[in-house]
Amino acid sequence: MAIIAIAIMSAARAHETAGTTSHWTIDPFVVAPLLASGILYALGTVALWRRAGVDRGIRLWQAAAYAGGWLALAGALISPLHWLGEHLFTAHMIEHEIVMAVAAPLLASCRPLAAMMWALPKVLRGGAGALVRSKPIALAWRALTRPVNATLAHGIAIWLWHAPPVFDAAVENLMLHRLQHLSFLVTGLLFWWSLFRRAEPGAAVGHLFVTMLHMSVLGALIALAPHVFYRVQTADALAFGLTPLQDQQLAGLVMWVPAGTIYAGAALVFAAVWIARSGRAPLLREPAR
Repeated sequence: MAIIAIAIMSAARAHETAGTTSHWTIDPFVVAPLLASGILYALGTVALWRRAGVDRGIRLWQAAAYAGGWLALAGALISPLHWLGEHLFTAHMIEHEIVMAVAAPLLASCRPLAAMMWALPKVLRGGAGALVRSKPIALAWRALTRPVNATLAHGIAIWLWHAPPVFDAAVENLMLHRLQHLSFLVTGLLFWWSLFRRAEPGAAVGHLFVTMLHMSVLGALIALAPHVFYRVQTADALAFGLTPLQDQQLAGLVMWVPAGTIYAGAALVFAAVWIARSGRAPLLREPAR
């Protein structure tokens, strides 16, 4: 929170001294999918609840989780935070962590596709359901959501896009920037979905620990680097009251500490579930007398 406050205060100082103003980013390639997914989920949820009753099929907590994930994603990608992230590395890192560690787990936890199906006309709903259940799609989905594969894909995306030349290229190229955010979201969804739906609690702890570990290493490398590696991304840091190296260090700390804390917290939850289930297992196996 302190790091976020520093970024916000730096931005406010820049507004006063440099005359710049932050604004919402209305990118149709981002706004259109966001609006479509939100509308489909809302319409599908209402349609299902009218048929089955409120809190049936889609639980209230799932609807709340989807709303929270959707708002977090919108806040990261179209709010002034996105504009700030184009000029300040620290804000850009905050944006990425919101996508991967906040929006992705919330969206993955509520299985939104089922709700969106109910928003389709009946004739289309059947065809869409058959397509999703088709063997090629099912096999591909099982491969992508295998916990080991999802964890590996998520890790590759994080390290690849944070390689300094690649990261700076994404700052300068709009299509690369869109692809960067899309890859973080997609691999994040696959990662969290695999933990929620396919991994045993003990295995989920391991996958979260590995992810937290390699992200912490990357964050530490960025934060403790003696020189500026991300020259394009930190080029505007002086306008925000930070040197380029300070901006890079704060960005590394965001990945190292707050993001690591989220993954560690999730690992503790899975560990608690694992221990609780292990404690009940002998009772379930004990023969009746």
